[in-house]
Amino acid sequence: MSSSPSPTVAATRAGAASERRKLGVPAVAFLIIAASAPLTVIAGGVTSTFSVTHVAGVPVSFLLLAAALAIFAIGYAAMSRFINNAGAFYAYVAQGIGRPAGVGASLVALVAYNMMQIGIWGMFGFQVSMLVAEKTGLDMPWWVGVLVGIAIVGVMGVNRVDLSAKVLGVLVALEFLVVIVFDVVAFANPASGFSTEPLSPASLFVPGVGAVFAFGIAAFMGFEQAAIYGEESKDPRRTIPRATFLAVAVIGVFYALSSWALALGIGVEKIVDPGGITAEEAGPPLFFGFVAQNMGTIWVDIMSVLFITSIFAALVSFHNAVARYLFSLAREGVLPAKLASVRASSGAPWAGSLTQTVVAAVVVLIFAVAEAGWDPASGPYPVITLFTWLTNTGALGLVLLMAVVSIAVIGYFRKDSRGVGVGSRLIAPLVSAVALAVIFVTIISNFDVLLGQSESTATTFVLPAIAILPGVIGVIWAYSIRRRKPEVYARIGHGADATSAQLGEAEGV
Repeated sequence: MSSSPSPTVAATRAGAASERRKLGVPAVAFLIIAASAPLTVIAGGVTSTFSVTHVAGVPVSFLLLAAALAIFAIGYAAMSRFINNAGAFYAYVAQGIGRPAGVGASLVALVAYNMMQIGIWGMFGFQVSMLVAEKTGLDMPWWVGVLVGIAIVGVMGVNRVDLSAKVLGVLVALEFLVVIVFDVVAFANPASGFSTEPLSPASLFVPGVGAVFAFGIAAFMGFEQAAIYGEESKDPRRTIPRATFLAVAVIGVFYALSSWALALGIGVEKIVDPGGITAEEAGPPLFFGFVAQNMGTIWVDIMSVLFITSIFAALVSFHNAVARYLFSLAREGVLPAKLASVRASSGAPWAGSLTQTVVAAVVVLIFAVAEAGWDPASGPYPVITLFTWLTNTGALGLVLLMAVVSIAVIGYFRKDSRGVGVGSRLIAPLVSAVALAVIFVTIISNFDVLLGQSESTATTFVLPAIAILPGVIGVIWAYSIRRRKPEVYARIGHGADATSAQLGEAEGV
């Protein structure tokens, strides 16, 4: 007897799939760029990089990182033409290297995206509490604003993803606008004269370059999320590659120009002088100090609000990524099936979204309780701990994933090129695998610098282990599934597109 669905059922499924496919290139690109949070990167990330490393060549680093990630995107985009799965990295590694490696990659991805998302709440809570205190005089605990924000993101996460894209689109457009205004003012009012030194490779390849790359790679995190939205894109084979390359190009060029403007506004001599930036000026105050002096307090207020919405946009984007990974893994039986539940009205993975919301709330409350023993002289607690610890660890995990995916691209096309050229299926992924491996080692070797530590402590080693060990656990878990549930093991990495031929290969993978 044929197991094919009836025409009515098939039509219903096709209609449901069509209902989910709402996203075009601009929408996906906005979701990607939102995760990198443009204003947060310039006002928070770049200022912190200048403060910690005293390296003026940060603009060059953005261009080099953009080139490296564009090379990665060549193979990544080629593979996305044939694999349409909300699990993205998980599915790519499973089909390119093997199911055990795929499950290992899925757990690394879940931990990494969760740590990025939850860690960013630390910066969000601090900025909200500071703004409230400045405008009202109310001393509001940082975690109050965070819990309210988590509830709002949770509501957005269980509703239409194209609605989230529209909200993020408005926020990201406003971010770009105010940063462009800042750039124009900074170029017109350099602290010590116009200089092209920040664009010189000689200003980058100096002691501290490793930390610059480590900080910089975090600014791009989120660009690899395009494939996550493949099942919700209008035309995945065109939408995903175009959105990925568009995001990398926009992020790289925009950050290079804006960090150059910031360097001129601060003063190149001040940046490279180890004692030039005081503790009170370090980080975001470098940005907002220039704005207050050259643009007025009204612009400080506007940019402070948009700084918060910039962080919020990144939080929504990473929340969506986690929800879709949970959905993909649950659909294939790696995680409990209930996590694959979607809303009939929107197609959004509500169970995965709710799970991420609960996890974020629990972790934030744990950090809030632990604050009791914190010395205020050590700096703002949610920024130094929750934000710094978790986001750097998440970035480390994502770089590891991208290196593994590069290898998976080679493995996927090894037996069947599927008409893809040798440059896309072999040369580009090989180059990106080596480059990303170097960046990964660089981050590991500079982890104490990233955490602001004068010397290594337990966190220097424990946090990287949290990003890496889930991969090992995932491989072991996959072999356990293979022994106990071979039919579940057969579906790993193939999602909604699994065929009998694909599933029949499971015994040999």
